[in-house]
Amino acid sequence: MIYSLALYLYALAVILIAPFHKKARLMVKGQWQTFRILRQKIRRTEKYVWFHAASLGEFEQGRPLMERLRRMHPEYKILLTFFSPSGYEVRKNYEGADVVCYLPFDTPGNVRSFLRLARPCMAFFIKYEFWNNYLHACRRRQIPVYSVSSIFRENQIFFRWYGGTYRDVLKCVTHFYVQNERSRELLASKGITNVTVVGDTRFDRVLDICHQAKELPIVEAFKKNPIIQVAGSSWPPDEDLIIPYFNEHPEMKLILAPHVIGESHLKEIESKLKRPFVRYTQATVENVKSADCLIIDCFGLLSSIYRYGEMAYVGGGFGVGIHNVPEAAVYGVPVVIGPNNKKFQEAQALLQSGGCLEVTDTATYNTVMDRMLSDKTFLQERGRLAGQYIAGNAGAADIIFNDVKF
Repeated sequence: MIYSLALYLYALAVILIAPFHKKARLMVKGQWQTFRILRQKIRRTEKYVWFHAASLGEFEQGRPLMERLRRMHPEYKILLTFFSPSGYEVRKNYEGADVVCYLPFDTPGNVRSFLRLARPCMAFFIKYEFWNNYLHACRRRQIPVYSVSSIFRENQIFFRWYGGTYRDVLKCVTHFYVQNERSRELLASKGITNVTVVGDTRFDRVLDICHQAKELPIVEAFKKNPIIQVAGSSWPPDEDLIIPYFNEHPEMKLILAPHVIGESHLKEIESKLKRPFVRYTQATVENVKSADCLIIDCFGLLSSIYRYGEMAYVGGGFGVGIHNVPEAAVYGVPVVIGPNNKKFQEAQALLQSGGCLEVTDTATYNTVMDRMLSDKTFLQERGRLAGQYIAGNAGAADIIFNDVKF
């Protein structure tokens, strides 16, 4: 009762701020369209497997399973839902799913309407997604629910002394496929034993991306210098380390893919560069050859661009948290990151493996870069360790797929 009341209040708050907040506006509009989409696209003669991802990162973790299902069991249709606009707006036209829509707020009425229209035969909830009313309703309807790439920590409400009521939602899950042994131990401490440690399906996804990487003629033309650093998803604090060092080291080139590609931020980056540069959208195979810095001012290319570097920097470590480290490491290049990486299991493991290097300020960044530029053996060995770690941790998607009874 309290949980549902809180959901109603949250939904009301989102509706009230929608006229003034773009993300809230997209969410409200998208959820209003969900039931219409289901009525139009769900075919009652077909069997639907439901995948739910909060946002884009969770989608990428679920994607290896969706693609295996599509390939191995074409008799099933795929329903993909998102909670966040940052996931739905980017992937609403994803061709690997038959139906894509927002997941309405977890209120009893929404849950009844959604399940009545969607009629899934099973559901996969990715990583942190544990919606109380949806999961209890699935159990009542005998719809198997699988939690994939999930990870648990001691400070989550399930493991607090006051978390007993919400902990009941865990009993609605048919099987947990968790990322690490600690998650299994935490669940076992509360009597949850239907658990298998498989790792993170994100490693399967980055390997898939690596094998499907795009050929980029402009980047190929840019890559004349033997040493290129690819700095991906950078924020201003990252760029304050990367750009001054690049300016003073003509023996290297830089591909810079900022997280924010608004015009004002791009001009700020350009004002700091003291060597020739060109934006990707303005580059040609000819004029890019005279540039030392290639600024990626569009989305969708970064995962393929990492393959052109001898070293990578993944941004966010001087802010809210680092971005996708495996996306770079899969190409067998050493990855440099900032200090805010403690909550990211894959980054911690890569640091321990030696394939990832942490910097905390200008001095440590300069030291790491000096070593990689001057010591080819060190550079290659760190890259080998990064690639080895990714390859050695892939396979979670196959384990899950082979274990679930389709």
